Amino acid sequence: MRRPPSHQLLAGLLAGAGAAHFLLPRPFDAIVPRALPGSPRTWTRASGAVELALAAGVALPGTRARAATAAAAFFVAVVPANIKMAADWNERPAPLRNAARARVPLQIPLVLWARKVARDAA
Repeated sequence: MRRPPSHQLLAGLLAGAGAAHFLLPRPFDAIVPRALPGSPRTWTRASGAVELALAAGVALPGTRARAATAAAAFFVAVVPANIKMAADWNERPAPLRNAARARVPLQIPLVLWARKVARDAA
């Protein structure tokens, strides 16, 4: 079986994450940094909408390069939420704590992946 192209996988990841923000918002609300103004739910919905828009942009050839570049920036922008989650989950059982901690460095390959999709589309 042939693997889907990288841009389709990135679009799928973004679409799935975006949908999750609306279907299961509470875990996302919990990791919104308290320094942000407004309610966590507003930030959860906004970030979910951004991910869905980025997914659509990455899926379409005419907007792929710009959307993938924006996705790379988005992956950087959510690092504070991942750091908050890692800190908040410090007292959880080891598997959960380690998964939360792993989210922070995992942003690096996501950024690099999005940048590669952007380069390949240009």
